[in-house]
Amino acid sequence: MKKMIGLAMVAGLATVSACNSSPRENAADTIEANTEAVADNLEDAADNAGTPAAESSLENKADAVRATGQNQADDMRTNDPDTNLANGI
Repeated sequence: MKKMIGLAMVAGLATVSACNSSPRENAADTIEANTEAVADNLEDAADNAGTPAAESSLENKADAVRATGQNQADDMRTNDPDTNLANGI
């Protein structure tokens, strides 16, 4: 159920953010929203982890997902997608 709510929130954010933005900005916003949803799911799993080590590992993964998403979104905003193959376009 939490995943469905998260996906609905991501879709809503993508719709609202699409109003007055460039396609690159929209793509960056979508990257951020998707990675935030994944990180939130990892943190929820960490809250339910059986051991402190598992909790710590999941929280570290959530932090890494957020950082990766932020880096990818920043790359999308600052680099020309036609000349930068690192951003996946």
